[in-house]
Amino acid sequence: MSGAVRLCGTDELGSGEARRFEVEGHRIALVRIGDRFYAIGDRCSHADFSLSDGEVLVEDKEIECWKHGSTFSLVDGEPQSLPATKPVPVYAVAVRGDEVTVELP
Repeated sequence: MSGAVRLCGTDELGSGEARRFEVEGHRIALVRIGDRFYAIGDRCSHADFSLSDGEVLVEDKEIECWKHGSTFSLVDGEPQSLPATKPVPVYAVAVRGDEVTVELP
């Protein structure tokens, strides 16, 4: 099944926070910066560690893998530092009223 899937309400995630969701076989890290939401794959491409457990770098729109320190762009999923060299998937996010949804492939 693909299409828009509700993850949470807008008030359930504060600015600078990340939260993991498991949706239809996709492990997604949802990140909020101000009024914007970003959704990327929740597995570091260097090793299988949860990105949602890492630090959100608000100014750079990145998230850091807590285990080895790689950072990933929340915009396009590209690694911004080593040891990761492969991108993580990104998901289109929409805010409809007070609900946050992602578009699954």
